[in-house]
Amino acid sequence: MSSQPQPGIWDKLTRVILFLIAAACIMGIARWYLPVIEQNEHMRKELRRLNQELRQEDEKMRKLKANIDVLQHDTQSVERLIREKLGYAKPGETVIRFEDKVTNITTNKP
Repeated sequence: MSSQPQPGIWDKLTRVILFLIAAACIMGIARWYLPVIEQNEHMRKELRRLNQELRQEDEKMRKLKANIDVLQHDTQSVERLIREKLGYAKPGETVIRFEDKVTNITTNKP
């Protein structure tokens, strides 16, 4: 008679306990790494925000460099800027300035 012994209650309990220990270990590791995962996500968001800010600043820098280049090499642009901002004129020219009309309207509030 070659009958194999039937697994007893202790074998079943041992398997259940090993499964529970493995599950507890996995949950412990997950709980241990959860703050790290959250910090990683926060840092990724911050990195995306900073990269967007960097792109905006690079665009501003590119525009400013273009303006500087124009002012260094284009005398007509410099003359136009001086005329517009400072109100200068060449000899013999007349400068006409248009100002907004100032009104002093008051409303009666009941």
